[in-house]
Amino acid sequence: MAARSAPNCHLRLEWVYGYRGHQCRNNLYYTAAKEIVYFVAGVGVVYSPREHRQKFYRGHSDDIISLALHPERVLVATGQVGKEPYICVWDSYTVQTISVLKDVHTHGIACLAFDLDGQRLVSVGLDSKNAVCVWDWKRGKMLSMAPGHTDRIFDISWDLYQPNKLVSCGVKHIKFWSLCGNALTPKRGVFGKTGDLQTILCLACARDELTYSGALNGDIYVWKGINLIRTIQGAHTAGIFSMNACEEGFATGGRDGCIRLWDLTFKPITVIDLRETDQGYKGLSVRSVCWRGDHILVGTQDSEIFEIVVHERNKPFLIMQGHCEGELWALAVHPTKPLAVTGSDDRSVRIWSLVDHALIARCNMEEPIRCAAVNVDGIHLALGMKDGSFTVLRVRDMTEVVHIKDRKEAIHELKYSPDGTYLAVGCNDSSVDIYGVAQRYKKLGECVGSLSFITHLDWSSDSRYLQTNDGNGKRLFYRMPGGKEVTNKEEIKGVHWASWTCVSGLEVNGIWPKYSDINDINSVDGNYIGQVLVTADDYGIIKLFRYPCLRKGAKFKKYIGHSAHVTNVRWSHDYQWVISIGGADHSVFQWKFIPERKLKDALHIAPQESLADSNSDESDSDLSDVPELDSEIEQETQLTYRRQVYKEDLPQLKEQYKEKQKSGTSKRRERAPGNSIRLHFVHGYRGYDCRSNLFYTQIGEIVYHVAAVGVIYNRQQNTQRFYLGHDDDILCLAIHPLKDYVATGQVGRDPSIHIWDTETIKPLSVLKGCHQYGVCAVDFSADGKRLASVGIDDSHTIVLWDWKKGEKLSVTRGSKDKIFVVKMNPYVPDKLITAGIKHVKFWRRAGGGLIGRKGYVGTLGKNDTMMCAVYGWTEEMAFSGTSTGDVCIWRDVFLVKTVKAHDGPVFSMHALEKGFVTGGKDGVVALWDDSFERCLKTYAIKRAALAPGSKGLLLEDNPSIRAISLGHGHILVGTKNGEILEVDKSGPITLLVQGHMEGEVWGLATHPYLPICATVSDDKTLRIWDLSPSHCMLAVRKLKKGGRCCCFSPDGKALAVGLNDGSFLMANADTLEDLVSFHHRKDIISDIRFSPGSGKYLAVASHDSFIDIYNVMSSKRVGICKGATSYITHVDWDIRGKLLQVNTGAKEQLFFEAPRGKKQTIPSVEVEKICWASWTSVLGLCCEGIWPVIGEVTDITASCLTSDKMVLATGDDLGFVKLFRYPAKGKFGKFKRYVAHSTHVTNVRWTYDDSMLVTLGGADMSLMVWTNEMEGYQEKRPCDSEESDTDSEEDGGYDSDVTRENEVSYTIRALSTNIRPMFGVKPHLQQKEPSVDERPPVSRAPPKPEKLQTNNVGKKKRPIEDLVLELVFGYRGRDCRNNVHYLNDGDDIIYHTASVGILHNVATGTQSFYQEHNDDILCLTVNQHPKFINIVATGQVGDLADMSATAPSIHIWDAVNKQTLSILRCYHSKGVCSVSFSATGKLLLSVGLDPEHTVTIWRWQEGTKIASRAGHNQRIFVAEFRPDSDSQFVSVGVKHVKFWTLAGRALLSKKGLLSTVEDARMQTMLAVAFGANNLTFTGTISGDVCVWKDHILCRIVARAHNGPVFAMYTTLRDGLIVTGGKERPSKEGGAVKLWDQELRRCRAFRLETGQVTDCVRSVCRGKGKILVGTRNAEIIEVGEKNAACNILVNGHVDGPIWGLVTHPSRDFFLSAAEDGTVRLWDIADKKMLNKVNLGHAARTVCYSPEGDMVAIGMKNGEFIILLVSSLKIWGKKRDRRCAVHDIRFSPDSRFLAVGSSENSVDFYDLTLGPTLTRISYCRDIPSFVIQMDFSADSRYLQVSTGCYKRHVYEVPSGKPVTDLATMDRITWATWTSILGDEVMGIWSRHTEKANVNCACVSHSGISLVTGDDFGMVKLFDFPCPEKFAKHKRFFGHSPHVTNIRFTSGDRHVVSAGGDDCSLFVWKCVHMPH
Repeated sequence: MAARSAPNCHLRLEWVYGYRGHQCRNNLYYTAAKEIVYFVAGVGVVYSPREHRQKFYRGHSDDIISLALHPERVLVATGQVGKEPYICVWDSYTVQTISVLKDVHTHGIACLAFDLDGQRLVSVGLDSKNAVCVWDWKRGKMLSMAPGHTDRIFDISWDLYQPNKLVSCGVKHIKFWSLCGNALTPKRGVFGKTGDLQTILCLACARDELTYSGALNGDIYVWKGINLIRTIQGAHTAGIFSMNACEEGFATGGRDGCIRLWDLTFKPITVIDLRETDQGYKGLSVRSVCWRGDHILVGTQDSEIFEIVVHERNKPFLIMQGHCEGELWALAVHPTKPLAVTGSDDRSVRIWSLVDHALIARCNMEEPIRCAAVNVDGIHLALGMKDGSFTVLRVRDMTEVVHIKDRKEAIHELKYSPDGTYLAVGCNDSSVDIYGVAQRYKKLGECVGSLSFITHLDWSSDSRYLQTNDGNGKRLFYRMPGGKEVTNKEEIKGVHWASWTCVSGLEVNGIWPKYSDINDINSVDGNYIGQVLVTADDYGIIKLFRYPCLRKGAKFKKYIGHSAHVTNVRWSHDYQWVISIGGADHSVFQWKFIPERKLKDALHIAPQESLADSNSDESDSDLSDVPELDSEIEQETQLTYRRQVYKEDLPQLKEQYKEKQKSGTSKRRERAPGNSIRLHFVHGYRGYDCRSNLFYTQIGEIVYHVAAVGVIYNRQQNTQRFYLGHDDDILCLAIHPLKDYVATGQVGRDPSIHIWDTETIKPLSVLKGCHQYGVCAVDFSADGKRLASVGIDDSHTIVLWDWKKGEKLSVTRGSKDKIFVVKMNPYVPDKLITAGIKHVKFWRRAGGGLIGRKGYVGTLGKNDTMMCAVYGWTEEMAFSGTSTGDVCIWRDVFLVKTVKAHDGPVFSMHALEKGFVTGGKDGVVALWDDSFERCLKTYAIKRAALAPGSKGLLLEDNPSIRAISLGHGHILVGTKNGEILEVDKSGPITLLVQGHMEGEVWGLATHPYLPICATVSDDKTLRIWDLSPSHCMLAVRKLKKGGRCCCFSPDGKALAVGLNDGSFLMANADTLEDLVSFHHRKDIISDIRFSPGSGKYLAVASHDSFIDIYNVMSSKRVGICKGATSYITHVDWDIRGKLLQVNTGAKEQLFFEAPRGKKQTIPSVEVEKICWASWTSVLGLCCEGIWPVIGEVTDITASCLTSDKMVLATGDDLGFVKLFRYPAKGKFGKFKRYVAHSTHVTNVRWTYDDSMLVTLGGADMSLMVWTNEMEGYQEKRPCDSEESDTDSEEDGGYDSDVTRENEVSYTIRALSTNIRPMFGVKPHLQQKEPSVDERPPVSRAPPKPEKLQTNNVGKKKRPIEDLVLELVFGYRGRDCRNNVHYLNDGDDIIYHTASVGILHNVATGTQSFYQEHNDDILCLTVNQHPKFINIVATGQVGDLADMSATAPSIHIWDAVNKQTLSILRCYHSKGVCSVSFSATGKLLLSVGLDPEHTVTIWRWQEGTKIASRAGHNQRIFVAEFRPDSDSQFVSVGVKHVKFWTLAGRALLSKKGLLSTVEDARMQTMLAVAFGANNLTFTGTISGDVCVWKDHILCRIVARAHNGPVFAMYTTLRDGLIVTGGKERPSKEGGAVKLWDQELRRCRAFRLETGQVTDCVRSVCRGKGKILVGTRNAEIIEVGEKNAACNILVNGHVDGPIWGLVTHPSRDFFLSAAEDGTVRLWDIADKKMLNKVNLGHAARTVCYSPEGDMVAIGMKNGEFIILLVSSLKIWGKKRDRRCAVHDIRFSPDSRFLAVGSSENSVDFYDLTLGPTLTRISYCRDIPSFVIQMDFSADSRYLQVSTGCYKRHVYEVPSGKPVTDLATMDRITWATWTSILGDEVMGIWSRHTEKANVNCACVSHSGISLVTGDDFGMVKLFDFPCPEKFAKHKRFFGHSPHVTNIRFTSGDRHVVSAGGDDCSLFVWKCVHMPH
């Protein structure tokens, strides 16, 4: 059965004909070695024109579509398509992979580009967002990513003259990107008037911010910055596909077939029109150009590559040709010459020379060609066409012999008969026609047996028979030439076939996989001489099989390169080559055939490197089916580590269940018990499915693992210490080369690897995020810096880590088969081996990937299953142990020899200085010399060799050895039976640790008066353990069956054991000999109990749902308890021995009377009163609280009550051991919980004196002993339990400010909606009414009056060119905190409002601004480290975390020069609410507003995210680093305080523990500060401050403030702490307090603000000064000595600020806001001059024309007039119930117009005095009034309304003016209307949801400013009647600019904010004269 192994011959790719010109561009370059690099199908090709030689890069698994050349021109980057596409960077010289970049893009990689020095690579994906991604390609690390564009991107390039800038272009766009931190920020190119917006196809960057780009219409667009400055029209007549920059200039190539060369300033040098040259043709289209010196390379759409020498430009040289667009199906080989013929849908037939590797003839036909055949004499060539015809040509000169069309459907196959007389033509209409060659192709016969299209034909050698295959997979035979079908099998049996190209038939059964019925094999060709068969399939794979191959699923060798369908494959006439053709890639591959005899010479070519595990088909086993697996390995491969519920999912599950249960009322729950337990000793070692997991540490302790515990065992003291950081089974363990650190990997949904210190048992790093289900192997590198790990997911992912940083360096799929071991090369840290089922693989790192090569066995052996591996004494040598007992010796990847080492598998190997040690299933330890030549010594593990000091007994001789380690003069051995032994070099063996063997352990009993316990397990043993300090197994006895339960008699003499077959026995407790046994039941005995006292009765419970009661003395059954509906789980006696309490699997709690077994019903109240001898029940009222919130997914399997009836211990299915206070009444009791067991805890028992708790793990087979620590005992050591799941109900009270902050929903600008409820059609969408008097062009009428009265008549009017932000009045204190800081030794302060960061000089009040944020800033912090002086971080709101420009981000900037140092786009959707720098200033901590409140740590200078984790399910307010740490920080929030540690890349957190302080409860925490010795202070909502030591509450500073403590500040220089809170000012108290370092004494400061309550939101301490930010938007400086307050910054408290007016002649302005104040501001003095409290929200304000009066309109409809000089009220009136929206004095000071939301304007005559009687009002206003303006003569009033209509009324009559002519002639005194034809242009396209809110025309009458709902201020020319007028935009406000005004003389513009309650003063920059 030869077909069971792959053939021993080989194919080597020799040549590829073709070049991918279609759908790709810029993919053809000269390398430094003057070779040409390009790609075709899935292969990178390096072609040397000098030597006419090709080299191939084959690291891709699918079509390559993009290519970039490194600036040094040796390295190449290529990107492919596919579901998980990756980028390879490879060396064009050696064609070896340097780096693999993956796991980011989907669909494909469209463009690639290297930066100037070649360190970074940018890639663009084909996904829907066209993601742009920047890589540090050497490390395989992504630096930044952003959505590229909504449509395709065609080209991307780094700006080679400006660092960190890129340009991308594509469908209708060009974008200019800047990279800062991890943020890629795009700016769209502005086409403007210079050129049409159109698709840009290619680009090149030049000096001085110039970018040249090629457009679809053939123009070249030239950009400066982001603006189009000129176009070079008609550079090409059609699209410019390619642009290449070189030293001399630029080359462009286009669809018009022209190449143009340009100099460096883009002046034309020359044109080369390829269509006109002798090789040219119509329709030639250039896709790629490369200009180097005097050579130009050109790639065309039709797969040609030309080389042009510039001075002979009309003679291009064709280097490469291939078929063009259209599928390629036809292939034939010449019968006598080394020629191949191909024909394609491009209608060409081509003849290739296989020797010269060149095209020698080409002919174009009328129709697409689908098949070809050459007659035996080599004269005629037949071609089958797609239209059903076929043509015969003469090969010599390609002239036509005959053209015949007999069919309508495509001809898919034709063949000449071997004697040359017939031609058989197979058609898609299911028929085969036979033609006679000599009779000029007359039709002689027809075969019509098929029901489907014909796919393959073969003739018999004597030309008398034909066999066909059709699309149904049917194989039919015909007699020739008539075409009669042959159905007689016998007749066919003897036929010898001339060729074999059929895919079905007995001889080729093996080419189909065993269990598939798919027809994806397109072509086959048999080589009878070499006995090989080559096949081609739909997956781009060429395979070699033995021929014939009769059994399905034969083994093969496979070769990749084609991208998708390989449509045809043929042997050359002399079997030297195989030719294969690709359908979609239209390429022709020529493979050299290397037969078996030549393989020896060709050894170097054997293992093909592969990235994606592309050669891992069933078959790679180049070998036959392996011998049967060893039983142990078989067992192990079948183990599954999947969990129903992973511990990581518990918090989520809890939340879900809590939601469901919110309705249920909850009693006040008991507190958790005061006692706690501590793990003391574990009996057990995990050997049954793990290997090499046992080591000596530096100081000679022994480290290993069992269940979820890492154990460090001290064999001198017989004590253990534990690493308890894991929460599920540990599966592997490795030790650092220095033997001090250990790495352990566990089971989990996202399993983690912990690296921990064996001395301190602290985690150093936690690695996760790369594996699934579990980690089964780990290994450290020789330098200890790296760690390799293997997962148990289906592809056994291998990851290489830099574990200290927690960074993943590389990752790859390992193999489909299980991997048992990973070993890193001790000499080369980039290399490693993996070994496992049927394979060993050698890997090397390439950037972010690993490249693997299979171990090559050759003729020496077969691919065995490898169980262990080590490296030898050089980097090339490696050794592996197999499942058959051999040791394989490898050099590089080749097997050199094998040595028989053990009987049965070799499970463990260890390398020594001089030699090796191995251990196997045969229980023998063997020592070897350093080349495995001879075995120096063997040790058999036998009982006889046990030394007297052994702790325990060896269960059996020669146990299977699973781990070996050497050190300290001993050999350490771990066995499958869970024993750890130490073998002395001289022979004696000491047993150190042991546990149960494989199988679940359930039975547990503690002795009534001795510290011993008994266990019984499915491993069929009964064992007695000593719990006292000797900690060992005292006795063991084998049972005939496994057992589930056991029990000591009350006197301790007898031991009853229940077995799994329904029998039970009683044994002598000392000797374990049988006393008596019974077998009454069929199913498992689940519990067995002696009655208390004398132990007269024995109750035996079984899974048959009965309990039998036996009389112990008479050994008779005396009663049976019936009535349970399910199996019995627990049984307890009452103290009198009369009553049994029973639990069943159906969760019933039943009672039976002993000894007869009568069922009793006892009310639950009575149950509590009964005195039970033991309590192991999990049901009933007394233990209702032990069932967790997620009771549906977990079962409580066991419980046990202490003898003092105080504490109930439980064990559950999730591996938790919990302690509850007894009785645990009410649902969800509070508890302490401990993790050490991995999954089910099957039993828990207290010892007789309650001093210890013993717990059993079912599947982890471990017995754990815990010491019970009474209350008060654990003061000196914090308990390592976690507190209960559910939080407390009380959170310390309610506070409006806290609630507001918690519930704020931040809108982002881009999604802003209108602030006024306007309705109707927006102005720019309204139909324009025709004007009444269309004046004749030459007008005799008087000239039109000015639209606007202007005040600087006589001066030349100068338009305003720009606005510069000069002042901001406002500070965001209402919902942000800790956001005011000192800088420059207290000279400056820094804070923020809206989206600007403000640096404010204390002395002068001047301000400067950071304006790079594009949305509101929410948090601010200053870097305290002296190295980073004046460095500020600010976090802003954002939308989704999609890394686009609207995503939330953090900016780090220099406060003095406002330079952005880094931008971090983050995954905190909604926004960033807290930022904090670490002690060294290099790390930044951020907290998000996303639902998980994610906590993230960044290395901000590089822009890399180090670690991130969900913080809490409710709002986190603040998180701060400890001032002395880079790894410790604290977060506080709603009912939350957590203490965090950064370990590697992982964040470990501990909840604050309250239990140590009486009656402490978890409140909402608002602020945090730090003290020495790990003290932490947190401010609470109730005004208390909690003081924490580590994570334990140690005291409470009660009522530190009377209200919430919002802010705390730790002074670094002296450790003093400032707190700020919310309180009413009083004599002794103050809202700001300064405390000593321990928060014991304080001094209070009052803020003299005159507020009823002071609410401090931010505090900071400088030299002798405290800086305070308040809720009322004030920033105050308080002197520490004299307590004097100086208000530095004022602002409105609540917005929007609706009212705004500037003084008619001075630089003052007034603002009126919702907070009920009107404030007067002075621009020159930069301060607030005055404020008036009105007691009601103000809506509008206006100066009289002389500036002596002020009118204020209120929200309640009232209006007030004040005299400016005295601020006395001159008059007030309320005629309306609704808000006054605008109020105006007429220019002649006579009238006052009051517009309100009651759709009215009222007129008052001021000359009548302060009575303010309404004289009239305007009628018929359709909607509420927005703005009003008087005409210059005070006779008219224009009103803009909420329905987007503008109306004009007469004053004072209030009559509407409808005559357009009249309206046209009015000159207005002011213009603030947003409506009207004159301002049509201010409405933008993007105002579907948002409006323009306000406008103001300058006093000069030629400029106009507007404010809108997006927070933008815009500057227009006035008037602007055209739609979408040109303008400039100014950012800074939050959403909604509510009002805007010019100051007198147009010196400034003032804008008022809605959401941000801030006033911005902009300086106007006028154009020069």
